[in-house]
Amino acid sequence: MHKVLVLYHQPRDPEAFRRYYAETHLPLAARLPGLRASRHSFSVQGVGAPSPYFCIWEGEFADEAAMGAAMSSPAGQAVAADTANYASGGFVILHYPV
Repeated sequence: MHKVLVLYHQPRDPEAFRRYYAETHLPLAARLPGLRASRHSFSVQGVGAPSPYFCIWEGEFADEAAMGAAMSSPAGQAVAADTANYASGGFVILHYPV
Protein backbone atom coordinates (compact mmCIF):
# COMPACT_ATOMS: atom_id res chain seq x y z
CA MET A 1 0.00 0.00 0.00
CA HIS A 2 1.12 3.57 -0.69
CA LYS A 3 -0.26 6.72 0.91
CA VAL A 4 -0.37 10.38 -0.05
CA LEU A 5 -0.62 12.96 2.70
CA VAL A 6 -1.52 16.61 2.05
CA LEU A 7 -1.04 19.10 4.88
CA TYR A 8 -2.76 22.44 4.32
CA HIS A 9 -1.56 25.58 6.10
CA GLN A 10 -4.01 28.13 7.52
CA PRO A 11 -5.92 29.72 4.60
CA ARG A 12 -6.87 33.40 4.33
CA ASP A 13 -10.57 32.51 4.53
CA PRO A 14 -11.14 29.29 6.53
CA GLU A 15 -14.89 29.10 5.84
CA ALA A 16 -14.42 29.51 2.09
CA PHE A 17 -11.73 26.79 2.21
CA ARG A 18 -14.03 24.37 4.07
CA ARG A 19 -16.95 24.99 1.74
CA TYR A 20 -14.95 24.73 -1.49
CA TYR A 21 -12.98 21.71 -0.25
CA ALA A 22 -16.10 19.74 0.73
CA GLU A 23 -18.30 20.73 -2.21
CA THR A 24 -15.78 20.85 -5.08
CA HIS A 25 -12.30 19.52 -4.33
CA LEU A 26 -13.10 16.28 -2.50
CA PRO A 27 -15.54 15.11 -5.22
CA LEU A 28 -12.83 15.88 -7.79
CA ALA A 29 -10.20 13.93 -5.80
CA ALA A 30 -12.61 10.99 -5.45
CA ARG A 31 -12.23 10.48 -9.22
CA LEU A 32 -8.51 9.71 -8.96
CA PRO A 33 -8.00 6.36 -10.67
CA GLY A 34 -6.86 3.68 -8.24
CA LEU A 35 -7.76 5.65 -5.11
CA ARG A 36 -8.70 2.98 -2.55
CA ALA A 37 -9.56 5.23 0.40
CA SER A 38 -9.67 8.93 1.22
CA ARG A 39 -9.82 10.67 4.59
CA HIS A 40 -9.63 14.29 5.68
CA SER A 41 -9.94 16.35 8.84
CA PHE A 42 -10.29 20.01 9.78
CA SER A 43 -9.42 19.16 13.42
CA VAL A 44 -5.65 18.90 13.13
CA GLN A 45 -4.08 19.15 16.60
CA GLY A 46 -0.44 19.57 17.57
CA VAL A 47 1.23 17.64 20.40
CA GLY A 48 2.50 20.08 23.00
CA ALA A 49 2.04 23.05 20.66
CA PRO A 50 -0.58 24.34 18.23
CA SER A 51 -0.60 22.65 14.83
CA PRO A 52 0.63 24.72 11.89
CA TYR A 53 -1.91 22.90 9.72
CA PHE A 54 -5.55 23.72 9.06
CA CYS A 55 -6.54 20.55 7.21
CA ILE A 56 -5.10 17.15 6.38
CA TRP A 57 -5.98 14.72 3.57
CA GLU A 58 -4.82 11.14 3.24
CA GLY A 59 -5.27 9.04 0.12
CA GLU A 60 -4.50 5.33 -0.19
CA PHE A 61 -3.29 3.54 -3.32
CA ALA A 62 -2.23 -0.07 -4.01
CA ASP A 63 1.41 0.90 -4.59
CA GLU A 64 3.67 3.74 -5.69
CA ALA A 65 3.07 2.99 -9.38
CA ALA A 66 -0.71 3.30 -8.91
CA MET A 67 -0.23 6.59 -7.05
CA GLY A 68 2.04 7.90 -9.81
CA ALA A 69 -0.42 6.88 -12.51
CA ALA A 70 -3.27 8.59 -10.64
CA MET A 71 -1.33 11.82 -10.22
CA SER A 72 -0.30 11.96 -13.87
CA SER A 73 -3.80 11.11 -15.16
CA PRO A 74 -6.19 13.81 -16.41
CA ALA A 75 -8.08 13.53 -13.09
CA GLY A 76 -4.84 13.91 -11.13
CA GLN A 77 -3.83 16.94 -13.14
CA ALA A 78 -7.28 18.48 -12.51
CA VAL A 79 -6.92 17.86 -8.75
CA ALA A 80 -3.46 19.46 -8.72
CA ALA A 81 -4.65 22.49 -10.70
CA ASP A 82 -7.68 22.92 -8.43
CA THR A 83 -5.63 23.54 -5.27
CA ALA A 84 -5.03 27.16 -6.34
CA ASN A 85 -8.79 27.72 -6.01
CA TYR A 86 -8.84 27.28 -2.21
CA ALA A 87 -5.39 26.55 -0.67
CA SER A 88 -4.36 30.19 -0.17
CA GLY A 89 -2.09 29.32 2.79
CA GLY A 90 -0.06 26.77 0.87
CA PHE A 91 0.33 23.04 1.40
CA VAL A 92 2.82 20.19 1.67
CA ILE A 93 2.41 16.88 -0.18
CA LEU A 94 4.13 13.71 1.05
CA HIS A 95 3.90 10.10 -0.09
CA TYR A 96 5.21 6.92 1.46
CA PRO A 97 4.87 3.13 1.44
CA VAL A 98 3.01 1.40 4.25
